[in-house]
Amino acid sequence: MALSYSYIGRALAVLPLVLFLFSCSSYNRQTLAYYSNLQQGNYEKAARVLDDNKLLQKNRNRLLYVLERGKICHLLQQYDSSNRYFNEADQLIEDAKTSAKDIALGNLLNPMMQTYKAEDFEKYLVHYYKALNYLQLGRPDEALVEARRITLRSYVQEDKAGNKDRYAEDAFSFMLQGMIYEKNADINNAFIAYRNAANVYLENKGSYYGVRMPEQLKKDVIRMAYLNGFADEAGQYEELLKVTFTKEEKTDGGELVLFWENGLAPVKEQQDIFFTLFKDAGGSFFFRDAGGLYNVPFDLSTGYNRDNIKLDDLRSFRVALPKYRAQPLYYSGANLQSGNNSFSLEPAENINTLAFSTLQERTLRELSSTLTRLAIKKLAEAAIRPSGKKETDSKKEKKKKDTQEAIALGLQLFNFASEKADTRNWQSLPHTIFYTRIPLKKGMNEVTLHTSGSSSKSIQVSVNGDGKLQFQNICTLR
Repeated sequence: MALSYSYIGRALAVLPLVLFLFSCSSYNRQTLAYYSNLQQGNYEKAARVLDDNKLLQKNRNRLLYVLERGKICHLLQQYDSSNRYFNEADQLIEDAKTSAKDIALGNLLNPMMQTYKAEDFEKYLVHYYKALNYLQLGRPDEALVEARRITLRSYVQEDKAGNKDRYAEDAFSFMLQGMIYEKNADINNAFIAYRNAANVYLENKGSYYGVRMPEQLKKDVIRMAYLNGFADEAGQYEELLKVTFTKEEKTDGGELVLFWENGLAPVKEQQDIFFTLFKDAGGSFFFRDAGGLYNVPFDLSTGYNRDNIKLDDLRSFRVALPKYRAQPLYYSGANLQSGNNSFSLEPAENINTLAFSTLQERTLRELSSTLTRLAIKKLAEAAIRPSGKKETDSKKEKKKKDTQEAIALGLQLFNFASEKADTRNWQSLPHTIFYTRIPLKKGMNEVTLHTSGSSSKSIQVSVNGDGKLQFQNICTLR
């Protein structure tokens, strides 16, 4: 039987909203002007574009805005301003709670409409940038506070991860923590931090989220053990790490730790996967995708009654999930030149690998609730749709059923269009952070980073050797 004009009219009434929701592109596309200026090194223009971006001015995206603004100010060497933004980001992360409003928006619309809460590795990197800012401002005591807060962050992350094989600790953050303690002459805590970092690698067979244990870390943990008089532990780590420690003479100018932030972190995009619901011999309900990769149980903790689930109402439905797309690296390697000496840089944190791995861990964990949410939407559509034939109905009953069908179709269109993956992430993070540690002579030192790859580039920094441990970072965000 053909649909009546009134039925079609009611369905078309929701079309503008459907088209609006369906037209909402990924977060990366909606911030593309900012991202392009960032890649080209137009930091001041990137800041202006960021401030004018309507999406980032929404309350739900405040954390993303202050993360990006903090990074831009850092790149502009506006370290005080940078930390004002990062302090706000820190507070938003600490205060983050899932509100009833967020739950409703996530269930009725999609996760993109919820308040952004940051990826776990993003939370650690706030401490990295805050510490660097304080060190550049000559405020090592406040950098020390950030070092201590890394320990607190790791406790929270361990509780969250539990005993499962998931991202629980951040080896790079422990390494940074050790360096800051060392700068502040707290050699006992420096040893503990270096030891914690080394143990993360040892517990993971020498590699952690795309990074092999750095040779510099091996030297640091053993050197710090000897400085503390822990000869037994020094010997233990020499054996474990297969390193024979050789004491290096200190230079008058101190040392420089240089971080090279290369490339850009991956961006999130949407992938669509189609699922059906089936019932096993024991009466339990499961979701299965067309490719047979997923077999996910229906989450009955939502309170939905299994007796109300009808398989005929759930033949097939689309699930929008986020996926990362890696950014190609413009520079594939680099070395550091100081005087007549050349120094190699080692990977310290592979944010690209972290992003892909932690998203996979989270997706598998959250897929059941996502699928159940969509199934309930589909069941709601079926509940509205009228049953029985219209041929024998009165004119009044036919009109009522037309209205029900229009509402059901409108809800179906709305649910289809509103199903969006959360494609938000902190986009100005690098692909990989490398580091090296070099001796300085007394007075001014000219240090040059030589990059290689699709193109080459030389970046020079001047460092005044004052006999202390110093920190610099160079960013090549291409």
